[in-house]
Amino acid sequence: MPPGGWQQPLPRSPQHGAPAQGQLAGWGARLGAYAIDGLILLVPFLIVFFVLVAGAVGITGEDGDANGAIGAVIAALLGAVVVFAVLALLYAPLLMKRDGERNGQTWGKQVLGIRAVRDNGEAWSFGSAALREVVLKGLAVGIASSIIPLIPWFLNFFWPLWDDQNRALHDMAASSHVVKA
Repeated sequence: MPPGGWQQPLPRSPQHGAPAQGQLAGWGARLGAYAIDGLILLVPFLIVFFVLVAGAVGITGEDGDANGAIGAVIAALLGAVVVFAVLALLYAPLLMKRDGERNGQTWGKQVLGIRAVRDNGEAWSFGSAALREVVLKGLAVGIASSIIPLIPWFLNFFWPLWDDQNRALHDMAASSHVVKA
């Protein structure tokens, strides 16, 4: 250490918040990728829901108890929602942590030729992608939404429209950008 107890400053990194690589993806491509991913997740939800409903109605329908059948359908719906929530929270982190050129891409992003990149240029890990999804899918946004219904979700969704780097709140929380692949 030099006299005086100070060290030379470290080399400066690129401007904080600057895209790590690539041209920024537009809001329409991000919306399209989100819709494709939502449709992909809808398929297992519907399968689980209809299987559970068919089983529940089959079991309760034997004695003609309408209240029992309604309760069974509600239980089936809740079961399907739990399955959907788990899949929704695992879907993007498992896909985004892939190695190579698919790192940072869900299937929806892959179809539309965009990817999420980290500001520091590092590859996505399961943990960093999971943080991004928790914010996106709504634990943080969902809690705020219960206080002021849907405003935080809409803010997150539309934020890229006025952000100079097309970033949503979940991108900022995970120090990431979505760029063209």
